[in-house]
Amino acid sequence: MSSAEINATSNDVAAPPQRTNHAIGLAIVLAPFIILMAAKPLLPDWADVGPTAWAVPFVDWVNAVVGVMTKYKILGLFTIKDVTRALAEVVVWPLDFVQGLLVSGFRSLGLPSLPWVMIVGLATVLGCWLKGWRLGLLAGGCIFYIALFGKWKLSMITLSVILVAAPIAGITGLLLGIAAVKWRGFERVLWPILNVMQSMPHFSYLIPVAVFIGVSHKAGAIATILFAMPPMARLTILGLRGVGKEVIEAGVMAGCTKRQMLWKVEVPAARHTLMVGVNQVIMQCLAMVVIASFVGAKGLGQDLLFRLQSLRIGQALEIGVAIVFIAVMLDRLSLAMSEKQPEHKRSGPFWQVHPYLTAAGAVVILSLIAAWITPIAHTLPKNLTITTAPFWDGLVDYVTLHLHAPLQIFRDALLIHVLIPLRSFFQWIPWVAVAALVATIGWRLGGWRLAAGSSAFVVYIALTGYWERASITAYMVFFSLLVCVAIGLPLGIWASGGPRKAKVVQFLCDTFQTFPSFIYLIPVIMLFQVGDVAAIAAIVIYAAIPTVRYTTIGLRDVPPTTVEAAITSGCTPWQVLWKVRMPLALPQIMLGVNQTIMFALFMVIIAAFIGTKDLGQEIFKSLTFADAGKGLVVGLCVAFMGLAVDRLVTEWATKRKRELGLAV
Repeated sequence: MSSAEINATSNDVAAPPQRTNHAIGLAIVLAPFIILMAAKPLLPDWADVGPTAWAVPFVDWVNAVVGVMTKYKILGLFTIKDVTRALAEVVVWPLDFVQGLLVSGFRSLGLPSLPWVMIVGLATVLGCWLKGWRLGLLAGGCIFYIALFGKWKLSMITLSVILVAAPIAGITGLLLGIAAVKWRGFERVLWPILNVMQSMPHFSYLIPVAVFIGVSHKAGAIATILFAMPPMARLTILGLRGVGKEVIEAGVMAGCTKRQMLWKVEVPAARHTLMVGVNQVIMQCLAMVVIASFVGAKGLGQDLLFRLQSLRIGQALEIGVAIVFIAVMLDRLSLAMSEKQPEHKRSGPFWQVHPYLTAAGAVVILSLIAAWITPIAHTLPKNLTITTAPFWDGLVDYVTLHLHAPLQIFRDALLIHVLIPLRSFFQWIPWVAVAALVATIGWRLGGWRLAAGSSAFVVYIALTGYWERASITAYMVFFSLLVCVAIGLPLGIWASGGPRKAKVVQFLCDTFQTFPSFIYLIPVIMLFQVGDVAAIAAIVIYAAIPTVRYTTIGLRDVPPTTVEAAITSGCTPWQVLWKVRMPLALPQIMLGVNQTIMFALFMVIIAAFIGTKDLGQEIFKSLTFADAGKGLVVGLCVAFMGLAVDRLVTEWATKRKRELGLAV
């Protein structure tokens, strides 16, 4: 962008034909939607709220297939349900082994579990090895907190599930990604499946697991593995596809076989991307292992669920803090692992060549001696632990006593004057109008294929008979999105003003994104009780992060030469921001908005736990009655809502980047 072009932009001397074209394009997009909205009184019922009388019985079809899989015996020997339950036994041995190490011990061998002081010490050494003493102090401090505050057993059970599920999910995703890269036909089949799996809400994974495996601790581990696997597969594909041609050519010149090329050239070259995938797998495992308590997973999630159901907010907050500490520790350790570079081997004595391995050995020996001397070093007695529950309970009582009235006024005003009218409006919109709007946007952006694919998602939702529930979900996501943008955009603009501001905001985003989604329900229940306001508050806290992050990145990635040219042309700081930087950063910001919508869809389903009446409530019902058909069909409704928006926004952002010369 030249200085003359910037000067013209800053003085609002845009070409009138271009503005006219945009106005005509907007009119074309909105015309079918407005016409169908105006003609609503004339539309038949099937075009308004969906074909309730002749809705496609997707639920019955899926349940029929599930019935065959659970009852029909292959060759009269076993059912598919028997096979899945047998395969699930694969995780039982490693799960029991890790759980024995961390918490229960091995009674048959007469061996106790590892002392808590040993685990604190080993976590500290691991952090120091990965990134220095600060990370070591953080990792050891998080484990020490868990022991000191009396959450050791529950935390170790949760950690054992993650330590088993994450490697299995990571290895499975890695192998699937490698297979997709090597066989294009398999990639064409796998990629859309991964897209749908990553768009499905958490609870949709629990229902088939409950049906085919049962309600148990191992079922929670299986659900965690299934949920955490897709990010690793996707990032493996992207990482291997991104290996430079010169690296491949060097491997060929060195005479590598196909196997050597894969494991000694391509995989090491894609190491950074693969390690990011490992980080995502670990965080997905932590997010799911809490929710997996609905199908019997033990640990902190199960206890948190019980406290929330009985509205013991103080105790739930204490458990939530323990979950957050585990999340922060695992996130920082896995990120440090992804950033750690290979080191050259030192020379000298063993303790100099391997200082951290020596330190770990010393921790093991000293902790075993300490545990032999005093049982306190092995298991911290309850009378020496600290509880923060009274503090949190007192805080809840204070909020209830002093802030109840103003919060009640705010909640009621928001419900009566904003949320209820907005919900009624969304429920009033005919589904054919939404399908027409999505189709016209898709046609303008990418032609008939994008239009047909995106509108087909809307048609599916209408044909399932859950349009009314979907409209309530859409209203909650829409309002939450407005609030997220209102908060995230100014915060991202502020963060783009300098490196220090960016670091502060990045730290806050990383911290909040580390928290498992279920945690956000605790403070909003305390403030707003149960209902739409509390649910929207939780959604906003959880989903605003991508808008802030992408706004900051987009504005900071604007070429400095462009900004300098704008300043040289006489633009004020306000004009530089809104006439130069924002237009160039808008495609990146819209990708952040797209991610915010996906996050909001995930959270609105979880928020159904506190009283909303949308698709999330239907998923909860299907989980209660083990209705696999309904759970899958409603879960696909949520996934397709996200995929429809994702396809349109991604296409627009890509097209806009090409127009601005930011992408090839």
